[in-house]
Amino acid sequence: MKKILVPTDFSKPAQIAATVAADIARKSGAELTFLHVIEEATGNSLNVEGQVNVEGDWEERLFTLKLIEKAKKQMSKLVEDPKLEGVRVKQALRIGSPYHGMNAIITEKKVDLVVMGTAGRSDLEQMIIGSNTEKVVRLSNCPVLTVHEKPASKNFKDIVYATAMEKDEEVFSRIVRTTQKLYNSTVHLVRINTPGNFQRDAVVKKTMEDFAKKLQLTNYTINVFNDVSEEEGIVYFADSINADLIAMATHGRTGFAHVLAGSIAEEVVSHSRRPVLTFVTKRRK
Repeated sequence: MKKILVPTDFSKPAQIAATVAADIARKSGAELTFLHVIEEATGNSLNVEGQVNVEGDWEERLFTLKLIEKAKKQMSKLVEDPKLEGVRVKQALRIGSPYHGMNAIITEKKVDLVVMGTAGRSDLEQMIIGSNTEKVVRLSNCPVLTVHEKPASKNFKDIVYATAMEKDEEVFSRIVRTTQKLYNSTVHLVRINTPGNFQRDAVVKKTMEDFAKKLQLTNYTINVFNDVSEEEGIVYFADSINADLIAMATHGRTGFAHVLAGSIAEEVVSHSRRPVLTFVTKRRK
């Protein structure tokens, strides 16, 4: 892992995400880039450097310039935080839509991980830098780590890997293995049995063992957990073992209020107190 992107609106959830991202960067030696996008109704994302071409009347231009100056001061304060000591930090201010801003940064910098703060279920659709953010996350090849509250530990020693044991999880499994190696973690594979999708433990565990070996996982446990729904089962299983991180592969079809692709991921992120790592896989036809 070389480059981590942290979109920020300087809110409390964003500050928590910044702290978590800094810990990961310090551990992995990655470079940290903070991105703030000043959103406008029209126009593409531009660098906020030198002259800024702002369409519209003088009041609109003055208002936008004031937002830029305010954002510059907030960004300077953020990157000078002592909590970032020992981390290589860069900053980026963009004007336009969050989608264009994030997409451009991810492409330009070849970002390996996006770390984002969430404000909980009530603000799920907004995330932290605007409603267009979901386009980037849903279409990006980057894994995304969402953080709702300050984690109990800086180390992800116990990772719950919620899996449907599908072929297209091979790329995501490498992401999980990279995280596991970084923190010397134990991976807890879990399959949730629900009334509408029930399989016998013996059958499921055999399939999970084969799946784990195929993906070359090491230092793992096999678990079957019964609950009324998959999303509740994942959250409660993670609670039961006091996990530090939940990891899920999703398929980019619907959810997370259009952000994280898949209603199960949406529910897990909105209800879990723990960080959730997701990655949109490309479903094979």
